[in-house]
Amino acid sequence: MSTPEHIQAAADRLAAAAAGRVGCAPVRDLLADVDDAYAVQLLSTDRELAKGRRIAGRKIGLTSKAVQRQLKVDSPDFGVLYADDIHGDADPADLDRFLLPRVEAEVAFVLGHDLDLPHPSVLDVIRAIEFVAPAIEIVDSRITGWDITLVDTVADNASGAATVLGSPVRWPVGDPAALDLRTCGAVIEHRGEVVSVGAGAACLGNPLNAVTWLARELLRRGDALRAGDLVLSGALGPMVAVSAPGIFEARIEGLGSIRAAFDGTPHRPEETS
Repeated sequence: MSTPEHIQAAADRLAAAAAGRVGCAPVRDLLADVDDAYAVQLLSTDRELAKGRRIAGRKIGLTSKAVQRQLKVDSPDFGVLYADDIHGDADPADLDRFLLPRVEAEVAFVLGHDLDLPHPSVLDVIRAIEFVAPAIEIVDSRITGWDITLVDTVADNASGAATVLGSPVRWPVGDPAALDLRTCGAVIEHRGEVVSVGAGAACLGNPLNAVTWLARELLRRGDALRAGDLVLSGALGPMVAVSAPGIFEARIEGLGSIRAAFDGTPHRPEETS
């Protein structure tokens, strides 16, 4: 079955913005609803896979109730993580590859088992996890000035760009008291200044709840989380804009610290294409 023209048009607009490093107009004028937006995301993913890229897992967005209220939505969204976008601790990322990057502290999970059973529960999620790790997600928008609605961000791969992954801890943690994912605090520092503060409760009440939502939503859409998948569960605190080279260090209670390093020259987006 051929792809509808409006889905192709939205995917083409976002692809041109990414390739040219020039922000584009929102795509909500082309799309009827969030299902259309996920169709754009799927088409864009298929195009990237055809270039030889590999999927490393999934990212969850809009897990904060405050952000949901801001965008007038009542549900998270999700996007794809690509293997070549995964960085190690303090592995430099070139600022020129982004348009308007921001960083978020998140809890990352690596699955040891598939989550393809009907209506998975949080217990099923707990059983499927093999590792947990601190992470910093680098989010970006191909849409000028982050002028986005839910439809725009879903179509734009949930505003995903890159991931910095910290040292994994085998799950379940040896001392359960050492890691309470609901109350664990998260801090991001830049040049000795605290720039973001949050906690696990900001992520749908608990990062495990976010992963459970994702497992169910993927199944509803004919897909599933698989063994080996990396899952970013959502921001623990406010996003922080990145405008110059430097290091952002996130500390997540019970998981340790992780550093996102940026070098190169910041890209200066031009006018909307």
